[in-house]
Amino acid sequence: MEFMKVSAEVFVPDGVSAHEALARTTHLAVGAHQDDLEIMALDGILAGFGRSDRWFTGVIVTNGAGSPRDGLYGSYTDVEMQEVRRREQRKAAVVGEYSAVIFLDYSSAELKDAADTRAIQDLAALAKRCRPEVAYVHNLADKHPTHVAVALRFISALRSLPFEERPSKVYGCEVWRDLDWMVDSDKVIFKLDAHENIARALVGVFDSQVVGGKRYDLATMGRRRAHATYLESHAVDAAQSVDFAMDLTPLVMDDTLEPGAHVAAHMDRFQREVLASLERLGGA
Repeated sequence: MEFMKVSAEVFVPDGVSAHEALARTTHLAVGAHQDDLEIMALDGILAGFGRSDRWFTGVIVTNGAGSPRDGLYGSYTDVEMQEVRRREQRKAAVVGEYSAVIFLDYSSAELKDAADTRAIQDLAALAKRCRPEVAYVHNLADKHPTHVAVALRFISALRSLPFEERPSKVYGCEVWRDLDWMVDSDKVIFKLDAHENIARALVGVFDSQVVGGKRYDLATMGRRRAHATYLESHAVDAAQSVDFAMDLTPLVMDDTLEPGAHVAAHMDRFQREVLASLERLGGA
């Protein structure tokens, strides 16, 4: 499969052809950076783990050149960090038994340029080849601009396909902003108790980030545990590990729905819930 960037790569852990690896995909995740998939799309990874009838494929859109670094990696150049992060992502793909992982190799600046449609074309071609049942991407309220750009480009890519070729479910997931602020009826709740050892390992293999000054391993597992406990105040925990997602499927099923309007509707429901509580308790 050809991509817009000659430096793009398809890595297939079990050695089958790229064509076969993409064709067997049932769950597809699109992330901005190496390690985003493991933080936000564990639901999809676990769906395929240890199975031959369900397969997870991940797409990394940017090259990861601008990542923070310290310790062992403090003196690494951007070029050296790109190779380190690709190597770490390949390790995660092996640990998680992914069908494939694709590196599109765009810079963040290229991705954030709304006039540059190359990433949209690549993502559309991948979605068409994979035909996933479920897709994961960053949520539209994420505070990282590159993450939001990835989500917007992926939505545009899916909208370029015929309706029958679009995923039946598309979820916007957590990395740089939690989604616990959404009203409970809006939350997509992923219960992730199975294979906690694999979940830890998937984030832990990104040594350049963990040793380099960002404890994503501890933060990710801690957030999942906190979500599980704080989800319901008047009941015992129904799970030990939980991720939240925003349902982006309406944006893929209705091409006239604006992404901003979709997020604003979630925010409006949150605001109304808070204000109603204050009014009910005499604080309005």
